[in-house]
Amino acid sequence: MTRNAAGDLRPPEAWRLKPVYGSRTLLAVLACFAFLVWSAPRVELNVFVRNVQEFAANIGTGSDSSQIGRGLASIEDKMFPLVMDERTPLEAGSETRAWPSRIEEVTRHETALNPETLEIETREITERYLVQPFGYLLYVCGKMLQSIEMAIWASLFAMLASLCLMPLAARNFTPHHIVRTAARSLVSLLRTIPELVSALFLVLLFGFGPVAGILALTLHSIGFLGKFYADDVETADVRPQEALAALGASRLTVLRLAVLPNVVPSFVALTLYVVDRNIRMATVIGIVGAGGVGQELKGRFDMLQYGHVGTILLVIFATVLALDAFASQVRRRLI
Repeated sequence: MTRNAAGDLRPPEAWRLKPVYGSRTLLAVLACFAFLVWSAPRVELNVFVRNVQEFAANIGTGSDSSQIGRGLASIEDKMFPLVMDERTPLEAGSETRAWPSRIEEVTRHETALNPETLEIETREITERYLVQPFGYLLYVCGKMLQSIEMAIWASLFAMLASLCLMPLAARNFTPHHIVRTAARSLVSLLRTIPELVSALFLVLLFGFGPVAGILALTLHSIGFLGKFYADDVETADVRPQEALAALGASRLTVLRLAVLPNVVPSFVALTLYVVDRNIRMATVIGIVGAGGVGQELKGRFDMLQYGHVGTILLVIFATVLALDAFASQVRRRLI
């Protein structure tokens, strides 16, 4: 109860709750809905719905008439079993091998025209192969290790460059707003260019191999880390900074003693994410010849050797799982 000007008691005014949505929100939702309706046929969502409906209708019948069903059948037929061994053709009479390698003979029938009788004949051909157990799996693991090395070097270079750009791009530590604008524009430009596009140009400059891949990953990672490092510095607790500044500490001293200890956990999480992302992207940029396991993946895919492709994908999946477990342990200890 409150009192009016005359001192009489009066009931409190009724609470007025702010509406959850208003006319502007409703118009925005309608505009988004209209955009989605307009965009759906442009991105061929109707094709997606039709394929899913055909696949669902054929599940009970066991037919592969749908596009999805034929695709799954093709993957199952060509990708499995996975290729783990390395098979090398042997010349006639060659018996050189080292344990645990072994020699296998494969007999196949070939139909061809006999040039003497001019008749179609089927003849039996025996081919001999030197089989190295898990040889191809070990080869792929070596290529995957190269991708991991590329990602680690790229993340290291990006972290060092981003730490140098961080005080220039942070509003509370930059020497001038023009410097901040230039630094922010640089990291935005680097973040805008996809790794695959920059790798195409870097392959022209440095040739095929991991150097182009490392540089492509580094440039994009600088654009990512440079932005978020500066954002964390800008949003750090200002009370320790004001206390040190009142004691006459310089900006670099305030940054080193008052800001960095507070933002280190966030920096660690961001850097681990970039390492994880770079390992996955290192497998992609290898498609354009930038080294790593991606180069092997592209070659096997072009030759329709899907058993080899399946082995490569399995190694990539296992690597990402192991990296995620390692990153969790690091975060648990540091954060």
